[in-house]
Amino acid sequence: MNTLIKTTLNPIIGVFRWSGVLATDLDYHVVRASMVIMFFFFGYQKWWAYEADRLDPFISNGPLIWWLYPIFGHQGASWFLGVSEWTFGALLCAGYWDKRLGVLGAIGSTATFFATVTIIPFMPDGWDPAVGFPAMTGNVPFLMKDVVLLAVSLYLLKQDVARVAQQ
Repeated sequence: MNTLIKTTLNPIIGVFRWSGVLATDLDYHVVRASMVIMFFFFGYQKWWAYEADRLDPFISNGPLIWWLYPIFGHQGASWFLGVSEWTFGALLCAGYWDKRLGVLGAIGSTATFFATVTIIPFMPDGWDPAVGFPAMTGNVPFLMKDVVLLAVSLYLLKQDVARVAQQ
């Protein structure tokens, strides 16, 4: 079996070596671009009433973001999140040219997804009542993507801090 895997993978690995993809920062740039795009679209949604309504269970049950409603109100909390997301996305985009700005964007991104991941244990009806954990229901499956986005944010933070340290 090991020989079959080697025989199958060696030509594929050879193509990647030949293309130069393994010698570049393509992965780093693609990850950064995907986060910029994601922050743009998610930030855009926050300007509309339908999204402000949809955010209610997340903000209301978020141990780190519950304070948004008392301070900004219902729509204001949504706008605050939208401005934050656009700011972090813009800083991540600026990180292509100035890694120090990328570090700021990655810090904001990390804080964003840390805050949303902490909602998971507190989300009502998040686990199927018949089977229980780990069978997700309701809003929990939507939040689980933020575990990956938190990891991506930490990756970008590490990469940008390392690049700033080399300057």
